[in-house]
This record gives sequence, C-alpha cells and structure tokens, in this order.
Amino acid sequence: MAERDNSSLTGTAQQDAPSKLDITVSKGWVQGVALVMVFGFLVMGILAYRTYTDGMAQPRQVVDQSGTVIYTSEDITNGQSTFLRRGLQQYGSVMGHGAYLGPDYTAESLRLGTEHITESLRAQGAQDPTSTVIEIQRTNRYDEQTGTLVFTPEQVAAFEHLKEHYATIFGEASTKYGLIPEVITDPQEIHELTAFFNWTAWAAAADRPGHDYSYTNNWPPEERVANSPTADILVWSGMSLVALLAGLGALFALYGRWSRSIGWHGNDVPTLAFLQPGQVKITPSQKVTAWFFLVVAILFLLQATLGAAIEHYRADLSTFFGIDLAQWLPFNLARTWHVQLSLLWTAASFLAAGIFLAPIISGREPRRQSWLATGLLVALALVVAGTLTGTAISTFGPDWAKGSIFFDQQWEYLDLPRFWQILLVIGLFLWIAIIYRAIRSRLRTESKFNMPWLFFFAGLAIPAFYAVGLLAGTETHITVAEFWRFWVVHLWVEDFLELFTTVMVAYIFVMLGVVRRKIAITIIFLDVILYSVGGVLGTMHHLYFSGTPVEHMALGAFFSALEVIPLTFLTVEAWTFLQLGARQESRSSAPFPHRWAVMFLVAVGFWNFVGAGIFGFLINLPIVSYYQIGTALTANHAHGAMMGVYGMLAVGLALFALRYIIPPERWPDRMAKWSFWSLNIGLAWMVFATLLPLGVLQLWHSVNEGYYEARALGYITEPGNAILEWMRMPGDVVFLIGGILPFLWITWLGVRHGIKATTHTLEPETLYVEETGRAHEDRTGLTRDGTRA
Repeated sequence: MAERDNSSLTGTAQQDAPSKLDITVSKGWVQGVALVMVFGFLVMGILAYRTYTDGMAQPRQVVDQSGTVIYTSEDITNGQSTFLRRGLQQYGSVMGHGAYLGPDYTAESLRLGTEHITESLRAQGAQDPTSTVIEIQRTNRYDEQTGTLVFTPEQVAAFEHLKEHYATIFGEASTKYGLIPEVITDPQEIHELTAFFNWTAWAAAADRPGHDYSYTNNWPPEERVANSPTADILVWSGMSLVALLAGLGALFALYGRWSRSIGWHGNDVPTLAFLQPGQVKITPSQKVTAWFFLVVAILFLLQATLGAAIEHYRADLSTFFGIDLAQWLPFNLARTWHVQLSLLWTAASFLAAGIFLAPIISGREPRRQSWLATGLLVALALVVAGTLTGTAISTFGPDWAKGSIFFDQQWEYLDLPRFWQILLVIGLFLWIAIIYRAIRSRLRTESKFNMPWLFFFAGLAIPAFYAVGLLAGTETHITVAEFWRFWVVHLWVEDFLELFTTVMVAYIFVMLGVVRRKIAITIIFLDVILYSVGGVLGTMHHLYFSGTPVEHMALGAFFSALEVIPLTFLTVEAWTFLQLGARQESRSSAPFPHRWAVMFLVAVGFWNFVGAGIFGFLINLPIVSYYQIGTALTANHAHGAMMGVYGMLAVGLALFALRYIIPPERWPDRMAKWSFWSLNIGLAWMVFATLLPLGVLQLWHSVNEGYYEARALGYITEPGNAILEWMRMPGDVVFLIGGILPFLWITWLGVRHGIKATTHTLEPETLYVEETGRAHEDRTGLTRDGTRA
C-alpha cells in the first residue's frame, strides 16, 4: 500500500488548512430540522405560559366558614419542601409521580378525607350521604380575587383527621414501613406536610372553574367523589392510536420509497483494514478516560446493588435476611441513591466517550488537555460524593442541615442538593468546553452542518437542557416544577441524549470506515427529525394529571405516540446495522476489533424498541396512565429504557475506548462476552419475570378495585406479589455477578495496564487504512478522482 503523509494525532494543525468545506447533505435536511425544532419549542413556550397562568390554584389561605385560618400557602410550600427534603418522593408519590412502595399521598388523602366526611354526615343522621359527599368535595369554593379557599366543617374535620393519621404514620417508632423510626415528629412539620397533601387532594376533586372536571383531569380514579375518566382522556387515547398508525404507515411508505438513500448503508467503495489495538495512538486525555470508565463501573455496581436492596424491600419489608436494614439504609435513601447514580454513571460514560473521540475527530490534541480532563473527573467525584452525602443527611433530617443548599434533597431525578446540582451543570459546561478546545481547529474548516459541528451541537445540548432543571426548586409551585423537571427527565433524556447517542455511533462508524460520511449525516438529521417530532411535545405525557390545562394532555398524548416511530425505524435497520462491521471484516485482512462494543449498540436498538417503545407506549395512553401511573408498569418502562438504552450504550462506548487503551495481549474478550450476555439476560429477567407481570396485575387491580387499593402497602406485600418479587433474584444475580463484575475488571485493566507505546499515527477521523488503490473518500467527502462521494 502506498505511504500517505499522515498528520500526528497529537501534533499541531496542518499549516495549509483546507478551505471551509460545504455542507455534505442537501439543505432540505437542515430546513426540516429547523422547522421541527421551531414548531416544537414554539408550542412548548406557549405551554409554559399556560402552565404558569392556568395551573392548579394554590390558595393564599384556607379558612373555615367563620374565617378561621386552617392553613396557608406558606404551609403548603413548607410541607412540599419537607416532603422533598426527607426523601418522601422516593418512598411514595404525589399526583402520581414518585416512588412505588409507599402510597400516593394525593390519592390517600383524598380517600381518607372523603371517608371521614362520609362518616361525619352519617353521624349527623344522613342515611345515604353519597351525593352530599360528592357535592362537598367537588364544589370549588376558591375565590381567585382574594386567594381564599373556604372549607366546609366536614372538610375541616377531615383535615384534622389527616393530621392525626400522618402524625401516627411518620411518628412510628419502628421501621415497619421501610422508613427510619420517627421520621417526622415535629407537630408543625406534620401540619405543613398534611396541608401539602390535602391541597393536592382538594385539587384532585374540586372542579376546575368553567369545567366539569377537576384541576387534575379527574385523577385519581375515585368513585366516592365522582372522579372518572373525562371525555378528553378517552378521545385523546383514541387519537394517540390513530397518530401511531398514521405515523407508522408514513414511515414504511417513505422507507419503501427511499430505503436506498436513508438508513444505515455500508461504505462499499474502498477495501479497508481496521487499525488494531496497539496501532492507534493514544493521547494523554484519552488515557485519562480509563479512570472515568473505572469510576463508571464502580458507580454502576453500587447503583445495581442498591436496586437489589430496593427490590428486597418489596419482597420482604420487615427484614433484610435478619438485618433491620431500614435503620441504616431506609428505602427512600436507597432509592434516592439508586436513581441518582443511574444518571451519573451513564452520563459519566458519555462524557468520557466524548473526550476520547475528540482527538480522533480533530487529528490533534491541545496542550494540557489531559489536565482539564482530570479536573473534570475530580469535579465528577465531588458531585457524586456530595450528592450521596447530602441526600443521606437530608433523609435522616438533623435540624442543623434543614434548608441548606448542600443537604436539602429536591425533586425525584433531580434529587441532588442545589449546590451539587449547580456544580454538575458547571461540570457539564466545562466538559463541552474541553470538547470544543480539542476540535476547534477542525470546526473552522467545516460547514456548521457537517459531522464535527453536529458532534459539538449534540454535546452542547446536554448541559443546556440539564440546566433547565434549575427552574424546578423545592419551593416552586408543584405544577410548574413538574413542567420543568420533565424537561430533564424526558426532553433531556429521551430526545437530546438520543441525539448525542446517534451522533457518536454514526461518528464511530465513519471513523472505522464502515459508513460514508454523507450517510452518517443523513442518519443524524433523520433521527433529529423523527425523535423531535414526537419527543419535544411528547414531554407533556408526564403532565396529564399534574394540574396543567387540558391542552397539555391533548398534545402530550398525540405527539408521544409518534415517539414509537423512530424506534420502529431503528428496529427495521437493526440487522443492517449489525452487519456493517461484519461485511467490512469479510473483505479485510485485519479483524473487526469492536465486536462486543457493536453488540452493545445492537442491544441499545433492541431495548429502545422494547423498553422505550413498547413499554413506554403501553403506559403513555391517557386512559392507561389514568389507572396505572405510579405502578410497577412505570418502573418496568423506566428499567427497560434507562438501563436497556443508556446503560447498554454507556457500557458499549466504554468497551470501544478501552479496546484501544488496553494492550491487545491483555484484552479479555471472554469477559466482554460474559458482560454482554449477562447484562441483557439479567435485564430481560428483571422486566419479563417480575416488573411486567406485577405491573399488569396492579393495573388490573387498579381498574377493578380502585387506584388507592392498588397502591396500598397491603396489596403490594400480598403473598402472590411477594413471590413475583422474589422471582427477580436470579436475574439480579446474573446481572450483578455475570454482567457488572467482568465490566469492572475490564475497566481496571484500562487503568492498570493502559497502553504506553504507540506505533501508528492517524489522519483525522480515521481508524483504518486502505488496502487497495481503489477510490478512497477523504475527509472532504471527495474521492481521489475528485468526484463527490
């Protein structure tokens, strides 16, 4: 093979830089992305305005008929802060959102308050108080002009009864509920906490002004107050199905017409030899990523172990194999750590993968880049340590920590205390600055719609959209807080992380010479359009019952159905994707070095369709969500989507980078194989043997017996359900021992035996060499004869 003048991966940029390259694909793709984004975020802006102006009313004061104040807006806000601070959203839920061991406090307060009103009316001589109870609970006595809500004597008495109930529950001197003993005993905190619960229960039953349904669209299902599915719930469920069928039909029609120009297609022009581990130059910053991946594996192991502990609480609440675990690790703290670590270890892998890919993209590494990467790793360690420590102190609740930005836990998924949340946002922006510093010389030579810029824009979206979560403070009105919180939970995770995923996977295949750059860019633009059409406005499917106006449900239901379409497209293309490396390998004298990394990427496609697509669509229909929100079906979707998509991707990216970092003679291919199969079998066991059947049974119980009954601790701990919970243990063992421990060992090899010698230098974006003199697409997108590839 003829020698080529390669630029050093760590050298400076070539002095004779080429002129700025034109966009590789049609501008129609750019216009399509712009149209989708402008439309989506314009509508989201309108919905944000409506959330602020027409969310469920929070009264300035609640009074009895004589004007005596029962509780105030400040009490509600303080109660909400206590609910979050003590990790109770990681134990039970409010308005359907939170954890699944404890009750939904909105549904519980509504039921217990309504039953107390019923008994009071019977004590007054009413034979059949049903209609009177409905009138009391559904009549909206809130005066918008004065901000005053008037309670009837029966409602006042019900509130006092609820205070006694929660004083007993949270003052329990044992761990029988999975919480620490006497978790809350201060009478003022009990008053405020009850005010918060009671307010949400009032909003769940009182008719929204001008309508015949409540602020929460008649959620929860509760026949005692005439809460039943509204016309909007039924109609928009039907429209969701229509949108799905129409979208799938359009997808397959377009795919049939243009299947040769869209989707994954191999680079069939040159015959290539993949550069083998040991031949690829590793820069100092790339070597630092080995430490990132070791931290990722440790956090992954801790997170999964906590998940097993959480599951044990559901299987046997009273004891952990003879140990009173709740004294030291109560359920709500274990789940807080479990949820936060799931985000932190996957995000850390993405950060490390971005740092690893940047020098390959640019063909150079700036001086002291490794120092910045090391600083980012230290910042990540500080955030993790601060988050785990802060949330633990917040859960146990010493007086000296109350109200501190270092210790006060926040909303579910944004649990980390405020200081650590801000530090994480700063760290994410530092990360994109590191990426920009590494590739800026390359960016100057490229159109803003070519691969390097797409990589940068996709990375920039990660800190930008995570920062939106700062708008959801512990004292923010719950409807507003939920709106911004789900920008992170849904929009950040299910749209922009998906985008970054697509860009990284496409770029890796371009670097390996498996696909042409034009095909990769087309795939990226197509995925941006497909994900964003449903994903942006689909965020609203989380807010059906959070006190938002009904248009949030209409748009959320309709557009969230379209989220299944890109996942279907990925499934159709999965076989082609799987074969790309094998096809090139069959023509190459050098083996394809990334079999198990690609297998993890294939697993991402599978779980995207099953966990995010099927399990997600199952619970996103308004009529299904109405009965199941906060049940095991929600957990089923969360595990299938979070671990199946982002977890598998994080491991796959780590294996891709570590394959070059670990010397070839020390690469443990068998352990990579064990990790792949064990993680996928363990996850499949988890969802199909336990979470899915439990969720279906709980949904049936909710429809047949009542939502309150389906969420009660007594139902969850029934013997039949406990057997299903115990059935998860074999899958957890396979997942932990067969899946995570081999991955941990591989990451340790990357730190302990990281490659030192380098034997090959690279052109930008090139992890292969050409084996023949046939046409080769260089980084300009032109073949050697000057024609456009």
